[in-house]
Amino acid sequence: MRDAKLDRAITDFIWNVVEIRVQLGEIHTVWAELLDITEPQWLMLMAIITLDDGGGVAGIDIANKLHVHPAFVTNQTKSLEKNGFLLRRPRADDARFVLMSLTAKATTAIDKLSKRQAALNSTIFHDMSTTKLAELNSALATIAKNARLAARLLAIEIS
Repeated sequence: MRDAKLDRAITDFIWNVVEIRVQLGEIHTVWAELLDITEPQWLMLMAIITLDDGGGVAGIDIANKLHVHPAFVTNQTKSLEKNGFLLRRPRADDARFVLMSLTAKATTAIDKLSKRQAALNSTIFHDMSTTKLAELNSALATIAKNARLAARLLAIEIS
């Protein structure tokens, strides 16, 4: 027997996620335009900031973070390098891997946006405590893991 309230809650959740994705996409597009780059390139810069522990980030790690093909990352990061936003260098122990890090130009440009970003984050996460955000992130991580499993199961089922 189907639970109508649960079905409705799931549907509402899915549409809320879609709405959030659309709004964040619009925000990312504005940030990207301010740097004269594309939204995917902006996200790559943000992924590098998140992933870089000081030694640079491999393209495959960026691709995994953004759920895109590694060839797309290679193409876009070459463009970012040409525009002076990225440094690309071979990994010391294996030259087949390229490590990427932000340039001073990129860091300066992103730093100039940081106050505006903080203001937007304050608006987006208004009335959300650290505890509430931690609980939400935990729940979302569980849903993301389950969604990956569901996608794999569906792919197996239809093939």
